[in-house]
Amino acid sequence: MKAVVCSEGKLEVAELAAPRPGPGQVLINVVRCGICGSDLHARVHCDELADLARATGYDHFMRSDQRVVLGHEFVGEVVEYGPDCRKRWKPGTRVVALPIQRRGREPHLTGLSEAAPGGYAEQVVVQESMTFTVPNGLSSDHAALTEPMAVAWHAVRRGRVSTKQTAYVIGCGPIGLAVITMLKAAGVKTVVASDLSKRRRELATRCGADVVVDPAETEPWSAVPRKSRITGAADVLNLGFDAMERLRRIPNLPWWYGFRLAHTLDAGPSGAVVFECVGVPGIIDQILTAVPPRSRVIVVGVCMQADTIHPATAINKEIELRFVLGYDPGEFRDTLHMIADGKADPAPLITGTVGLDGVGNAFAALGNPEHHAKILIDPASAVTDA
Repeated sequence: MKAVVCSEGKLEVAELAAPRPGPGQVLINVVRCGICGSDLHARVHCDELADLARATGYDHFMRSDQRVVLGHEFVGEVVEYGPDCRKRWKPGTRVVALPIQRRGREPHLTGLSEAAPGGYAEQVVVQESMTFTVPNGLSSDHAALTEPMAVAWHAVRRGRVSTKQTAYVIGCGPIGLAVITMLKAAGVKTVVASDLSKRRRELATRCGADVVVDPAETEPWSAVPRKSRITGAADVLNLGFDAMERLRRIPNLPWWYGFRLAHTLDAGPSGAVVFECVGVPGIIDQILTAVPPRSRVIVVGVCMQADTIHPATAINKEIELRFVLGYDPGEFRDTLHMIADGKADPAPLITGTVGLDGVGNAFAALGNPEHHAKILIDPASAVTDA
């Protein structure tokens, strides 16, 4: 088969032996595959990523001296089954799958491991148990974005944003745009998006952001009226005084039970909910400095360099800092159906399509935020420029 191979930071189109599905696996013909920002990183920083993965217990991340077929955002058609499959779908059925394979008890990340070639190819192997049919006649272009949209859905769920809270999305690259889309799908009424790029701000508006700002001109925190009375540490302290003065006016009231109930229900005063989708050094500390007390910061952007924060700032404001990664099979399935049911529209993210011979040009084009967000690969296409 024809595939794009990455080795020593270079991409080349090559003829490879067709993959064979193992036990519990399915071979599919790739119809579309998205180019992810992590693919761009892995091309030149895979050894650093592999060292980080090893430190967390995964030993099979790609290395620069290996020949790896990238691609983990794909949709395809069923071709054949390996041994020990239930053979749920007829050949030709369109499916998407979590980009992970398993040999025995050994997992491999599809498109990010030499042992699990990815979707920058005419064919790819998927695990039957992690595969789902494309419902409702959903287009292949949109189905291919199930994976990145599932990343965003996981981040939104972990963010625990109520529909009445204001959510701030810092950085409107592909993952930031996906987070905006899924926040609106979750019913969040006010989403503020911030990015230096005019093109990305335009795409953020198309994805449903209610307020879009250029951080060089306007701080996102001042872009909408604050619903919370908490803007600084003094406000938190005064809330305590005000509550105690009211409660202790009532004779014999066991007022401490009120505090216990508030703790149980997590019903205390809260600040902003912020999604950091930039992934460069300094951004997290900037956010910790700027947001009001009792805010929750969800780190979605992947920073590859060492970074520095001031813990005392976060401590004094009692900020909750959460780091998120990936999704679970339920979130992946739910995301697919949210897209198919029209609750989440990934269309604004798609800014170009190329064939396998155009992948190198697509990587170069994605380096300019003013032109592209998400470029798809169509293995049957001869297009070389997005």
